[in-house]
Amino acid sequence: MKKVFIALLMLATTAAFPLRADVLVLVHGYLSGAQSWDESGITTVLQQNNWQRAGTYVAGPAGIQLLPVPGEGAEHIFYSVDFPSEAPVLVQVHLLREVLSAINTNHAGESIILVGHSAGGVVARTALVRGGAENVKALITIASPHLGTSLAEYALDATDIPFPFSIMTDFFGGDGYHTAMRSRSLYVDLVRPQPGTLLYWLNAQVHPNIEYFSIVRGDTQAGWGDNVVPAYSQDMNNVPALQGRSARIVIPMGAHGLEPVDGSVIVNLLADLG
Repeated sequence: MKKVFIALLMLATTAAFPLRADVLVLVHGYLSGAQSWDESGITTVLQQNNWQRAGTYVAGPAGIQLLPVPGEGAEHIFYSVDFPSEAPVLVQVHLLREVLSAINTNHAGESIILVGHSAGGVVARTALVRGGAENVKALITIASPHLGTSLAEYALDATDIPFPFSIMTDFFGGDGYHTAMRSRSLYVDLVRPQPGTLLYWLNAQVHPNIEYFSIVRGDTQAGWGDNVVPAYSQDMNNVPALQGRSARIVIPMGAHGLEPVDGSVIVNLLADLG
């Protein structure tokens, strides 16, 4: 296994490394969107370290649309995506593959690095396994449920209410219940691996020979992760097809959402990729 990095020790060295990557693609997680990278301060950290925002790829009725941001043709650029986060993994994978195809056309020959938060990390990894993601040189995932999360199973149980009782739940359940009902197909994709599930299939597939980085929330020795995904599930080294191939970066905090520290870790990893 590659060296285990401790994120807090990396923060002081953020500005010390030259950046060498070409195109960064930020993939958001569940119940989120492109704005999550801005609200967390990550895009600010990227811009402070010579990464220029190039635009956002938005999924709409007419397909993928790029909302560009005028720039100066910087060497290091990043895009974010804005997908329907309640959609099943394979729907989001289809959209991401369209984005990667467009980037490969517009930035021919340049390397791509994928960064996925939470379910976005599973979406990005599935896109790599299914092909059509040429020129990707690395995958960085942040608090992603590579081996699933029991919360997805709890959510499925909570919304598996037979008729006619479901009528009363629809009426009194509120916005949270309706969100969960719309997300059931995604929850199915994020349950813990067992035969017949997406993660069981995905975790046994041959993965591209690229660099893998797992940003893990919590304490891996104690076994706890954040409030959504256990630590072992966030570590791609525990994926049968990726054992020993992922560098692990431990952030000893319990929050599942994105934080400015993630931006600092990403910048250091980009510099280390070379």
